[in-house]
Amino acid sequence: MILGIDSSAITAGCALYDGEKIVAEEFLNVAHTHSQTLLPMIETMLKTSGKNLADVKKIAVTTGPGSFTGLRIGISCVKGLCKGADIPCVGVSTTEAIAYNFVGIDGIICACMDARLKQVYNAVFKSENGVITRLCEDRAISLAELSKELLKLDGKIILAGDGAALAYEFTEKRYELAPLALRFQRGSGVCLAAEGKTAIGPETLMPQYLRLPQAERERAERINGQ
Repeated sequence: MILGIDSSAITAGCALYDGEKIVAEEFLNVAHTHSQTLLPMIETMLKTSGKNLADVKKIAVTTGPGSFTGLRIGISCVKGLCKGADIPCVGVSTTEAIAYNFVGIDGIICACMDARLKQVYNAVFKSENGVITRLCEDRAISLAELSKELLKLDGKIILAGDGAALAYEFTEKRYELAPLALRFQRGSGVCLAAEGKTAIGPETLMPQYLRLPQAERERAERINGQ
């Protein structure tokens, strides 16, 4: 049994996967602090599904890209759960978790997360015959540059993630915008992306940032301007 957790953006979610089916899932898309909602969501899901942490063999969590605060909350939560229950964990790329929402739907999956500054955190995947294949590494990329790259790709292109609507408008609605039920990061996608990955100890689980936090960027700018 895999417990999958995401708190990388404004949405938050968790799911249980037994290797054959999604046993249970919780999802929130509200402006609530993840530190207040994530653990109650997990506890409710376990209780209503008749499961507990003793049934879980590993816990998977999105480690980035995403919101600096959101990632830290999710990873801290998993570290605590894993250490307390002696369960190994798995770090999953947020863009990969988004792509795994589309298992069984063939096409190019362009995972986009709002990075502000007219940029998105992005990676591109191919979904074909139930298999997800990564086509590029996670990166922070401008909407203009992403648009140029997508023009070089053939076939159906689906924009997904919390930055998908931004990319959809910027690219003049040239590509498909993922339906709301599949668009955002979900615990089920985290579970599916984690399947088959090697588990690690919670002490080695770390966030994967693609940019410095705003405070550090501003500090560097002040230092360079002196």
